[in-house]
Amino acid sequence: MTTTRGGAPSPRLTTRSTSTETEPTMTALHEALAGAPRTLRRYRPGTAPTGVIPQQRTAPADEPVLTVDAPADEVLAPRSPVDAAWDRFTTTHCAESRELLILNYVPLVMAVAGRIGMRLPSTVEHADLVSYGMFGLIDAIEKYRTDRAVKFESYASSRIRGAIIDELRAMDWVPRSVRTKARAVDRAYGELESSLHRAPTEAEVAQRLELPVGELRAVYSQLASVNIAALDELLAGSDDRPGAATLADTLGDRRADDPAGSVEAQETKYLLSRAIECLGERERLVVVLYYYESMTLAEIGRVLGVTESRISQIHTAAMGRLRTRLRDAEHA
Repeated sequence: MTTTRGGAPSPRLTTRSTSTETEPTMTALHEALAGAPRTLRRYRPGTAPTGVIPQQRTAPADEPVLTVDAPADEVLAPRSPVDAAWDRFTTTHCAESRELLILNYVPLVMAVAGRIGMRLPSTVEHADLVSYGMFGLIDAIEKYRTDRAVKFESYASSRIRGAIIDELRAMDWVPRSVRTKARAVDRAYGELESSLHRAPTEAEVAQRLELPVGELRAVYSQLASVNIAALDELLAGSDDRPGAATLADTLGDRRADDPAGSVEAQETKYLLSRAIECLGERERLVVVLYYYESMTLAEIGRVLGVTESRISQIHTAAMGRLRTRLRDAEHA
């Protein structure tokens, strides 16, 4: 026995020593607590004394469990506004619940339109795909039955995707067979480029597609009208600032004068005039009357008083001399 600060005797905990166990037993603990002071008797089995790391307390098997019976309306979670809207729309088909359902599932339409737009050219606007998908969403809401085992999101996704694809096909002027051929040709080109590490030839592409070269060229002519591009579309690498390069800037204006062509034409006229001056008098006269006055060889023969065959011979000789002089001037 030991003495505490207040003079009260303090019990000594006895331990049962064995070869494999040195922990205090529950019997020794209760015996020690029997004569302990009041402050120590507050210690309950399962709680740790001061200075000892507490352990998780487990209730004994014979300890009763306190249960509270709550009303059924308090246990069940409240229904969401979407579920309530489905209930109202299924029973009454009111416009308010229908509008609430449409607004709730707009993000689903945008997600489906985004996945489809990733495989389409840049000329197709994302907003147009969303508007096409809204018709599919409305149709899905009208035809969905809540007693089915299929989630509405899964059912509506297929309806939205189908509505978008149907509208795209209705607006496409190219037949589906041509689109299928275009995808086959693109796939063959990609596979050959990856295997050959160069651009494939027509014969290699035709062999890959198991088609004659002539039929492959016919397919190319059909595919020429498949892809379109907007002239105001910005080129790759251009920014969005005003005045950025567009596709229209790369097209030539046929109405504008070609500077190189104009200089070349002026030089040709100068060389030709110098070459004509070097011809004989009768040859120069035949060339002027035939090319500048638009007279026939017979009319020139009557003017010069010779036969038409003689005028033809003079014209042939003049052309030969002009070609020689122009060739020499080009190489000079």
